[in-house]
Amino acid sequence: MFYYLLKYVLLGPWLRLVFRPRIEGLEHVPASGAAIIAGNHLSFSDHFLMPAILKRRITFLAKAEYFTGPGVKGRLTAFFFRGAGQIPVDRSGKEAGRTAIREGLGVLGRGELLGVYPEGTRSHDGRLYKGKVGVAVMALRAGVPVVPCAMIGTFEAQPPGRVVPRIRPVTIRFGRPLDFSRYAGMEQEKAVLRAVTDEIMYAVLALSGQEYVDEYAAVVKERQAAGKRGRERGLRGRR
Repeated sequence: MFYYLLKYVLLGPWLRLVFRPRIEGLEHVPASGAAIIAGNHLSFSDHFLMPAILKRRITFLAKAEYFTGPGVKGRLTAFFFRGAGQIPVDRSGKEAGRTAIREGLGVLGRGELLGVYPEGTRSHDGRLYKGKVGVAVMALRAGVPVVPCAMIGTFEAQPPGRVVPRIRPVTIRFGRPLDFSRYAGMEQEKAVLRAVTDEIMYAVLALSGQEYVDEYAAVVKERQAAGKRGRERGLRGRR
């Protein structure tokens, strides 16, 4: 009930006013039955924009940190994420991937839409990064189609670190559903999982027009952060 209150009264109208989203390919999202919506992830706003424009309810797997932040801001963030139908997933430790897959399969098992960001984190520079294979595992185990989705313009509207989004239009573009039934029963094959994931990311890339980086975003972020720390240590050492 609260999901629809956010969608139609509290949050959805404000999001449509601020971002004035242009929707393309909405007919590719199944009107019923389980499916995965796999998209790029450019902005904090992505979590709320897609639920605001879809006719059906969609559930996202979101990092647990969004639900455990301190203070008033943390409580408000957790409130909105729960209201928007998001499931907290702990991304640390060896069981993180299994937990995310289990939660996702539960959503699909109920015949619902599951939203997934295969990159695993927001892009810090607007580029599209290599996808993680969890989306492929869920698609093959559940036997559901994957609808590629591209968020366009949300990085410019609200890049990482910006709290209040800029008022500017964005585009949300859906592609034709991808059918992976030819790989049924092969979800244990690493090569198959990689091929399925790469096909999904290529479809997202074709929709978004982003520059593609064949590395995981988290690895690139950590390498850049380590380089920055090293430069700062070097500057302190010369003082």
